[in-house]
Amino acid sequence: MILNSSGLKDMKPWLEAGFEMPRFDREMVRENTLKNPIWLHFGAGNIFRAFPAALQQKLLDEGKSDRGIIVCEGYDYEIIERAYKPYDNLSVLVVLKHDGNMDKKVIASVVEALTADTGDKNNWQTLKNIFSNPSLQMVSFTITEKGYSLKNAKGEYYPDVESDFKAGPESPKSFIAKLTALCYERYKSGKYPVALVSMDNCSHNGSRLYEAVSTFAKEWAKNKLVDEGFVDYIENPEKVSFPWSMIDKITPRPDMGVKEMLEKYGLESTELIITSKNTYTAPFVNAEEPQYLVIEDLFPNGRPPLEEAGVIFTDRETVDKVEKMKVCTCLNPLHTALAVYGCLLGYNTIHDEMKDEQLKALVEKVGYEEGLPVVINPGIINPKDFIKEVVEVRLPNPFMPDTPQRIATDTSQKLAIRFGETIKAYQKREDLNVKDLKYIPLVLAGWLRYLLAVDDEGKPFTLSPDPLMEHLRKVTEGIKLGDKGPFDEKLRPILSDTSIFGVNLFEAGLADKVLGYFEELVQGPGAVRATLKKYLQN
Repeated sequence: MILNSSGLKDMKPWLEAGFEMPRFDREMVRENTLKNPIWLHFGAGNIFRAFPAALQQKLLDEGKSDRGIIVCEGYDYEIIERAYKPYDNLSVLVVLKHDGNMDKKVIASVVEALTADTGDKNNWQTLKNIFSNPSLQMVSFTITEKGYSLKNAKGEYYPDVESDFKAGPESPKSFIAKLTALCYERYKSGKYPVALVSMDNCSHNGSRLYEAVSTFAKEWAKNKLVDEGFVDYIENPEKVSFPWSMIDKITPRPDMGVKEMLEKYGLESTELIITSKNTYTAPFVNAEEPQYLVIEDLFPNGRPPLEEAGVIFTDRETVDKVEKMKVCTCLNPLHTALAVYGCLLGYNTIHDEMKDEQLKALVEKVGYEEGLPVVINPGIINPKDFIKEVVEVRLPNPFMPDTPQRIATDTSQKLAIRFGETIKAYQKREDLNVKDLKYIPLVLAGWLRYLLAVDDEGKPFTLSPDPLMEHLRKVTEGIKLGDKGPFDEKLRPILSDTSIFGVNLFEAGLADKVLGYFEELVQGPGAVRATLKKYLQN
């Protein structure tokens, strides 16, 4: 079985091998979509194919839509050339269930795959045409949190952004400038309404996107490079909206075990791809079964009926509560705890960590004991049930090949949200004392220990990428296993940094606890395990 349009003409072998196949006329859908597109998505990675593309496929299969999605990659063009074009934009979604069963589905809802390459005149003109079409309802994004940043860690605009401010919308270089230029095309074509929907896993994602686009619109207007009215267009939610959303579905790198399993079923299209920009992809995506997508219902030009595919549409306040529940307490902090300690203890999969008595106890205590008391119930998802599913179903899933090393990426950018918000909530509550926190400080101390890049056996390991790594390594430089401390002054630049933790840990009254744990964690080989046993042994 070959994954392309020709290979799908005879569906019999696919069905006999247990693949769920598209149940719609793909050519008709493609024709409808290219003529009057309704949905363009930026970010052609694994989460897109496993989730938004699968949602639209459900609508197409059930006859609830007659148009698919056009995808555009704005960062790593190789994804399109190697993981989309050779397969006629088809992919295979493998849903790995915790009981060992799996679903295999051919995803055919993507009708066109483009790159946001202004140097490719045909490609760029196609994007302009899409944005100029009144039919376009939504433009969605999974471009990672970094995709919305116009400035570096020092607060300085990136050179391409500075250049784009001055050059205007004609031939932009940076991604947000390209997006804003395309919005300007829509404005010039008739000021048509559209929703720009961030589906990235970051707090208040819609506002992040709005601030980036609005910055470009204002700079260009100030420099007389666009009409003055363009700023009003971007600022008017009845014309251009920026809904908030909360997305939750784990889609790890394509797994060799899944590749081999697909080959046994007869699929020949299973190449594991690593691009020159270090993106891991394949013609297939492996993903967990649980998934959540909650979106603020703010669509000035209408939208696909995605509630029919399981998306929850609600108001901004509820999205915020759900997002805080997931990111600040019920899932992401547990992931980070497993990431830093997993690297220190030599684990390579999250599910194996959940067999570790101390690590399982750590995430349960961070979630149930310290996180749950400050969660505001969003009403549409029960927080306690959510944590229960995370701890008992999602994290221990032996068929999900997610790694602590992947999750440890960019940890300095995550701590303020994943732990800082809970610390601040404790500070505000009269019935709670921030100094009673035991396990969140233990995770923060574990991260400091992780920065030494030496595991619990005393062997060096490679730290995951982090934009602050150079600064962090400089601060921790010279600390070795066996050092006695005190480390107060040495680590003060990190512990007092509100941009990392969301609070100054000295002012919050938690620095001494973090430092105390850290001293125990660096006592020598085996100290990490000994410390975890000391505080988490039943």
